[in-house]
Amino acid sequence: MSQLRLDPLTGRWVVITPSRSSRPQAFARRSLPVQTDTSIPCPFCPGNEEETPPALETIGPQGHWLIRVVPNRYPAFEGTQPMVVQHVGPVFTETPASGTHEVLVFSPDHSSNWAQLDDRGVELCMLAIKHRVHEHSETPGLRYSQVIVNSGREAGASIEHPHGQLLGMPFVPRELIEEQAGFSRFAGNCLLCAAGEAEIDAKHRLVQESDRAIVTCPYWSAMPYEMLVTPKNHSSHLHCASDEDVIEVGRGIRDAISLLQRSVGDVAYNIVFHTAPFRTTGAFHWHCHIWPKVTTQAGFELGTGVMINIVSPESAAENLRSVLPVRIQ
Repeated sequence: MSQLRLDPLTGRWVVITPSRSSRPQAFARRSLPVQTDTSIPCPFCPGNEEETPPALETIGPQGHWLIRVVPNRYPAFEGTQPMVVQHVGPVFTETPASGTHEVLVFSPDHSSNWAQLDDRGVELCMLAIKHRVHEHSETPGLRYSQVIVNSGREAGASIEHPHGQLLGMPFVPRELIEEQAGFSRFAGNCLLCAAGEAEIDAKHRLVQESDRAIVTCPYWSAMPYEMLVTPKNHSSHLHCASDEDVIEVGRGIRDAISLLQRSVGDVAYNIVFHTAPFRTTGAFHWHCHIWPKVTTQAGFELGTGVMINIVSPESAAENLRSVLPVRIQ
């Protein structure tokens, strides 16, 4: 029987309907090549550094980088113009899309991905993210930084080489405003602290736990095998969290992606970090969403904003735990 479950972070309802997973071809693996023209040199591979703008940061031995941060050649946000709103019609409003748009190349290996990073690679990647977000927080005019990783054409990737993106913007996006409201509505200490403690106790949706982070398939999962990676120590801002917590969340992401690939197969996915907007003092707990692209949003989802999930988070977590070396008891 289908259920409606409320996402307390956003206030939106999701539909959990496992019976629809029995339809033919319910899950979609990667089918589209990320790059259609493979004759073009990869701009992110070692030796092709001149194909990108000059690096903002390079981490690794001289001549053998491990991490590169470069400006995006086709930025969504750029410039330092103030966010001054102009009304150009009865219902038309615009303002310059000022800000910054950076690319984080987190491995020199063209065929690698986050799941294949070793502990040192995860550490360097996560500390680079923390440092870049801190730099954004001190940049006049920027109010929020969005960190994302798109893996696979279905997830929005346009270059196959493993990389993420950091977008510093002059406004707080609606998704974050809704999550902030979710924390404010919660009549307790912290929404994600309470959710994490409940999941650890129940274990129904717990995928993996370490000393500093947990991976769950959240109760309100809007899509099959959706996962949430949360640091145990409460902190509103990613760039203000301890290095140890930031690194451990990165390891949780790596392990979660590895389990996803072993359980479901080679599917596209998005990794999305949510941290409190800069200079915000309200309740928040930074975290990371993992959204696999195993189903397609259709007219109902697009028309209503209500997602239909054909795999219950309880079943998804059980399937993911089943491929762990040691199962959670």
